[in-house]
Order: sequence, then C-alpha cells, then structure tokens
Amino acid sequence: MENEATDLLDVPLDDSQKDVGTQWEDRSLGDHSYSSSHPLMPLITTADQGSQCDKLLHKSLLRTDALSLLHTGLSRAAYYSVAEHFIPLYKGNFQLDPTDQLLLTLMKLKLNLLQDDLAKRFSVSQGVVSQVLSCWIDLMEENMRQYIPWLPKETISAKMPQCFKEYHPGTTCIIDCSETPLQRARSLDSRAESFSHYYAQNTIKYLVAIAPCGLIMFISPVYGGRSSDKFITCDSGFLEYLRSGDEVMADRGFTIRDVLSERKVKLTIPAFTKRGAQLSEEDTTSTRRIANVRIHLEWIICILKHFRIISQIVPINLASKLDKILRICAALCNLQGDIIYEDAE
Repeated sequence: MENEATDLLDVPLDDSQKDVGTQWEDRSLGDHSYSSSHPLMPLITTADQGSQCDKLLHKSLLRTDALSLLHTGLSRAAYYSVAEHFIPLYKGNFQLDPTDQLLLTLMKLKLNLLQDDLAKRFSVSQGVVSQVLSCWIDLMEENMRQYIPWLPKETISAKMPQCFKEYHPGTTCIIDCSETPLQRARSLDSRAESFSHYYAQNTIKYLVAIAPCGLIMFISPVYGGRSSDKFITCDSGFLEYLRSGDEVMADRGFTIRDVLSERKVKLTIPAFTKRGAQLSEEDTTSTRRIANVRIHLEWIICILKHFRIISQIVPINLASKLDKILRICAALCNLQGDIIYEDAE
C-alpha cells in the first residue's frame, strides 16, 4: 500500500502476544497463499490423467449463460472470448487444461471459494490451485488494463445518458471511495493504518471513477481504511487523467475543490448546510438531481462487489495481490456490456 497504508504483512507473534479478536486460525481466511513460493505439487495420478482430459469442467459448468454468469460473472460468449485472448499468452505448464485454469481463477474471483474446495472440484492439489491463481492473476491484470480505458471527452459526451444531459452535461466522471473488510493484522500499528472509523473495523479502501455511461475508467490501488478520500484522490494517480474543463462529480466528503481548481477542473458535490440552517429550495433541488445521477456509481460498485473476493473479508496474506485483483474485477465489470440505460431513472 502507499504512504498512509503501511505493509499489512507482519512477523508472527508468540502465543502470549495474540489477541483473541484476531482471526488467527480461520481457515476461510488463512488458506490463501498466492504469494508463496513452493515446489510444484503433483496434480493428479497417471491413472486419473486421461479421465481428467476427457472431462473438462468448463464444458459442464458453463453450459448456459446463467451458469456462466454464476460461476464467472461473464456470459458464455464473453468467457470464451476472454479465453481465446489469454490462452495464447499463457506460458504455464500445469497439467490442467488452460481453459479450466481460467475458469478456476474466475470462480475464485466471483465466488471466493476456498482453495480446498477448488482443489477438489478440479482434481488438483491446493498447492497447484495457489500457483494457478498466482499465475493467472498476474497474466490477466497485465493484459486487461486496456479494458479500463479513460474515455476521450467526445466519447463521454456521445455515450452520456439523458439524465446527465439534462442537468449535468459537462460531467466527465463520478468518483467515490469504497471499502472492503480486512482481516485484522497482528501488529497494532498495522491495525491502526487499516482501521476505518466510518465502519468501525479494519478495511481496505480504494477510489472508483466511472463515466456517466457506467464504464469504470479508473480504479486506484488499495489503501488502509484510515486513509482519507482526499489523500487517496491525490495519491492514487487519478488527477493525472483530468484535463482543463473537465467536471468531476463526487460526494460531500471529497474536499478536493482546491486541488481540482489548480487544474481548472470543476467539482460538483451536494450542497452543505451552514450552521444548522436548512438548504434553500435551489440547493435542495440541485442536491436531489446530483443524487439521482450519482446512484449510477452505487450500482457499478454493487456490481463490482458481486465478485465476492472483494466483498467478503480479505485475508492478510492476499493483500499483495489485491491491487491486481481490483483491476481485474473492474475490467470484468466493463466486459459485461451496457449497465446504464436511458430509462435508468
């Protein structure tokens, strides 16, 4: 993580130092070892090898679009299009069909199944599951960056839904920060860095920016839950995408008007009340209109969190892969097709 978010991977403590509130032995959080380096474990016996070749799981688990969406978050056509793109780039030598390896990885992202569960489903060892995931997460992240494009202004305007055109036609993007629960770290310093006062628990936090049409154009690296919205906005590289004349829509918590003004970028946020006074009729109407279109971002974040790996408690030893996982999930959301429609209101 960046400046405010220190490394969450700590040295082990002895039993006398362990806090009973920390999830020390929870297998659902502790069996991930994507960053571990260990010898390749045997996948299957020679007797089973032929039978596995005859029974490819992607053929049975992805029989229909409904099943494909359930297991991968993608339609069958989108899944096989992704497979066609990635398999020629795959350099691994695991004794498991590459299309099934992709399926295994997407099932981990979408359903957050335990490694033991995935190992049994795919008839491989847990060690191999770990290595397949590590290999494919690296491969997919490196080659899916193109699916999170920062759209040209002309494209943003051409694809803008009517609800934006009417009252906020200059909007370039809508931004917000989202948080995901994080397994409690062992050291108090690391816990403090990831503790979110808003959620009263340890979390990871990241910035999401979408175009008015619903396409995710930017997703930040992971920060500790203590990091402020302003810090993440300034530190994540998001500002580098903005140009003079752009218009950013955000929530009240984004106190970034001064930062954007330096770049000649307009900030649109709901009105504040002053000293307990009620909002004027004009401010109330403006705030309602902003809320009506900002709901699009909430929908996108909800769809992003359909990938359970970033909606359920994140284990500490997965932290090193989380930046990549976020970008992959964002790219997969964009591959799902149109999300915001003209009649969305």
